[in-house]
Amino acid sequence: MGGVGLIICFIVAIVLMIWLISKVGVHPFLAIMVVSLALAIVAGIDLAKIPGIIGNGFSGIFKSIGIVIIFGALIGMALEKTGAALKLADIVIKCVGEKRPEMAMLIMGWIVGIPVFCDSGFVVLDPIRRAIKEKISANPVGMAVALSGGLYTSHVFIPPTPGPIAAAGLVGVGGNLLLVIMVGMVVSIPVLIAAYAYAKYIGTKITLKEDMQDIGKSYDEIIKSHGVLPSAFLSLAPIFAPIVLMALGSIVKMAKLQGGFANFMLFLGNPVIALGIGVIFAVVLLAKTGKIGEFNLMTNDTLKIVGPILFITAAGGVLGKVIAEAGFVEFMKQNAHIIGSVGIFFPFIISAIIKTAQGSSTVALTTTAAIMGLFTDGTSMMATLGLTTEMGAVLTVMAIAAGAMTVSHANDSYFWVVTNFSQMTPEQGYKTQTTLTLIMGLVGILTVWIASLILL
Repeated sequence: MGGVGLIICFIVAIVLMIWLISKVGVHPFLAIMVVSLALAIVAGIDLAKIPGIIGNGFSGIFKSIGIVIIFGALIGMALEKTGAALKLADIVIKCVGEKRPEMAMLIMGWIVGIPVFCDSGFVVLDPIRRAIKEKISANPVGMAVALSGGLYTSHVFIPPTPGPIAAAGLVGVGGNLLLVIMVGMVVSIPVLIAAYAYAKYIGTKITLKEDMQDIGKSYDEIIKSHGVLPSAFLSLAPIFAPIVLMALGSIVKMAKLQGGFANFMLFLGNPVIALGIGVIFAVVLLAKTGKIGEFNLMTNDTLKIVGPILFITAAGGVLGKVIAEAGFVEFMKQNAHIIGSVGIFFPFIISAIIKTAQGSSTVALTTTAAIMGLFTDGTSMMATLGLTTEMGAVLTVMAIAAGAMTVSHANDSYFWVVTNFSQMTPEQGYKTQTTLTLIMGLVGILTVWIASLILL
């Protein structure tokens, strides 16, 4: 098939996938698999090769990042169930102070959102927001927007949340999650500043109908209701132990150290091992809080949550493999002077279209990363865009992440979590959550673009 025909097929495939997910209600896993198979056939790939392409694309994801995603989700679940997430929130409150409620909510959300899904994080932390409103008469809308923005920022930019882990693996930097984490944190800063500014602004423009009259428990009562919260060390260890180990492994690698100790540190710094040790700290956390008996049930619940994400990611791997085999990358190379001019904005645009159309940030992250992905033969769409270095791949993940938050509206479950728990109407939700995520996404991609000018 010719180049123009390939591009038409690609566009039709993306539109068909979005239509199946958002309009017909087909599960993203099935929608992506069906589209991948249809694209392979229409693009003229040898029928005898298609089953092997599908199998290799699917299994490659599980081999590279499957365990990492599961471990990251287990850590997040443990922090949520043991009250460690509340402990982290309490630490933020004490550091920032209750006189800066929006900032406290923003930072609290950003920290808790690193291991905990944004939907769950908002549910866990919303009672604290309500209690602070009652205690110091803070603006409830401003705090809700700040909390939502903080959670959402780390949800899309920073592993071990499954979305950015999957995207990193698909573009070829799954083995250097530390770099993804560090760059994600840096990119987060302007995004958080924008979220904070908008939270302060919009909080004065919207009045809630109920004005949150039924506050419920006070801040101190919320903390006490969870019994004795774990120590700060135990609450932080499942998150920061893997980061420290990966950092030490990276130092050993960069210094090109040799010998048994160096090999041992490289072993501990591997993302699978590092996050596995994080899970061990999470088990200790469960034991110390008297909830070790819930570990089996917690693991089952985690696998139920992570399972769809893994399968969607694997389906994205199939789509990426089909794109590579069909000749899309070769066509892009031949037209690099046109496509390359878009640069780092290309993955952002694709991700934003998919996110806005079907609602899931994780689907947008994984699908776009699969389209951009680094394939076994060394080709990728990133090469055409001039993003061939490791830093280029990391910035690609960041651009995809920025698109994956642009925008949250009625087809996104997080939109309804934020609006319902904040007692906002859907119209108010569009003025707050939807506008917030648009601002954050645009600030995110501008930050990534500036970083690309400096680092690439």
